Amino acid sequence: MIDIHSHLLPGVDDGSPSIDVSVPVLERFAADGVTRLVLTPHLNASQAANAPYALHLERLSALRAAAPAQPELLLGWEIMLDAPGTDLSSMDLTLGRSRALLVEFAIGGVPPGATAELRRIARSGRTPILAHPERYFGCTLALVREWRALGVVIQTDAAVLMGRGVPAELARTMLAEGLIDILASDNHGDRRSLASARDWLLERGGEEQVVLLTHRNADLVLGDEDPIPVPPLRPGMLGRVKRLFGRS
Repeated sequence: MIDIHSHLLPGVDDGSPSIDVSVPVLERFAADGVTRLVLTPHLNASQAANAPYALHLERLSALRAAAPAQPELLLGWEIMLDAPGTDLSSMDLTLGRSRALLVEFAIGGVPPGATAELRRIARSGRTPILAHPERYFGCTLALVREWRALGVVIQTDAAVLMGRGVPAELARTMLAEGLIDILASDNHGDRRSLASARDWLLERGGEEQVVLLTHRNADLVLGDEDPIPVPPLRPGMLGRVKRLFGRS
C-alpha cells in the first residue's frame, strides 16, 4: 500500500510530537504492508513562500535514520487554501517532488470560490489532490463530480469509512458512486491506518477497489499520471453498508 497523507514528521505540526512516537507507527505500517508513505505537515498557502523546507529535510533525515527500512518516506505538505491565487508552483511544495499538491479547505466548510481555486491550480500544471472532502460542511456529490471533472483527485480518510455521522455517510456514498480516487490514513501519531479500510473493503467484496484506492492510484499520481477511475460498489453493497451502520 501507499499512504500519501500523514502527519508523522516529528515536531512540526499537530501530528507526531517526536521520533519516539513516529517510529512505532511506521513499524506498524510496515507490518500492515505500507511500502511508501508521504509525510505531509500542515502549511497555509499564504505562508508557502516561507515554507520551512530545509528544516523538514533535516527532520526527515533524522526520522529515516531511526525508522525501519520500509516504508519509503517521502516529503510533502498538506496545504490549506487560505489565500486564493497564491503561487504554489515550487516543487518543494509537492508530494515527493511530483506534480501533485495535497490541498485542503478550512474546517468550517467549502469556501466561496473553492471550485475556481481548484481549477486555477489544475490549469497551472499541478495535480490538486483534495484531502478529506467528506469533512467539509456544504460538500455535495455534485461538487465532488464537478471537481473531479476539473482534474482534481479526491482523497478520503480511510477511518471515516468505518465511522458514523454525516462525513462517514458522505464518504460511503462517494465510494458507492465511484467518486473516491485514493484512501489515506491522515495519521497524526495515533492508531489510524490504511489497513483498517483495506480489511473493511475486502470483507465486503471490494478487491478491485482496494487495489486502486490503497496502492495503484497513489502510485500513478506520484508518477505524474492520472488515476484510474474506481468502479462503484456492486449493486446492493451500499444497502448492506447502510444496514450495517443502522441506516435504511
